[in-house]
Amino acid sequence: MENQILGIHHITAIAGDAKRNFNFYSNVLGLRFIKKTVNFDDPKTYHFYFGDEVGSAGTILTFFPWGEGIQQGRKGSGMATEIGYSVPKGSLDFWQERFEKYNVIYNKPAEKFGEKYLTFLDPDGLKLELIESKTDDNRKPWETDEVKADVATRGFHNITLTLNSIKATAAILTEIFGYKLINQDVNRYRYATKAVENAAIVDLVELADEKKGHVANGSVHHVAFRVQNDEILMHFREKIEAYGLSITPQIDRQYFYSLYFREPGGVLFEIATDNPGFTVDESLEELGQNLKLPEQYEFQRASIEKHLVKIN
Repeated sequence: MENQILGIHHITAIAGDAKRNFNFYSNVLGLRFIKKTVNFDDPKTYHFYFGDEVGSAGTILTFFPWGEGIQQGRKGSGMATEIGYSVPKGSLDFWQERFEKYNVIYNKPAEKFGEKYLTFLDPDGLKLELIESKTDDNRKPWETDEVKADVATRGFHNITLTLNSIKATAAILTEIFGYKLINQDVNRYRYATKAVENAAIVDLVELADEKKGHVANGSVHHVAFRVQNDEILMHFREKIEAYGLSITPQIDRQYFYSLYFREPGGVLFEIATDNPGFTVDESLEELGQNLKLPEQYEFQRASIEKHLVKIN
């Protein structure tokens, strides 16, 4: 795994109401709520993490719930527009029935690249897909009373980026990240890495006349790619700087270390490490049960807790 991008680490999106967001992803979708913390840049705002049992890279969906009444995002070019989850073959009937039960907006199943998928929207309008992957996905799912292992999500299958031109973004994927073009259907180009078996796909959709999107409620804030450790992280920092792009210094995000840069098509990319993981400040059994604050905000705990809405 030396000096490789290991697929998707996590995806971060923006939501409105915190309790509604928590209920949808933990109850309706059946993800494990693995961390309740705050936005490093705005400690009066939650930062939620959902994933599998341990918060494995490639399963982690995170949210900044900014509260009711925030501006709605607009899908367009220069942004991530679809989040794809892997689900077992034959499970889409279960999910359609479940979406009916919980009044979730969805489309009838369709197919792309030989894979059956179901598109749906979360309560804030974020677009997601449940995809019956052609390749076996043996990742251990998180189970709930209502969402059992035979239908549960396994983690990410892919992320879709919408761009006016894919050329410069594709160059980042192939020349820096080690991805290869593996398929194309009209204006959708599928890139994948062989470094990992799952969460390995990035789809680029080229729409030359598409207006620029606006990141706000119900949209993806950034996509994080995975590396094994800090040393490899800094190797990629050198590569990206040498490529001529502006990139941040290493940032400690409590559960991983990160770099951020905006790729030429306009999407905010992050590179994040596996270490130290989500059990650095909570036991595996306790994940998501307690409000965890970055050390610099611990002295404000009383006022922060007073401001944040109770979710569970």
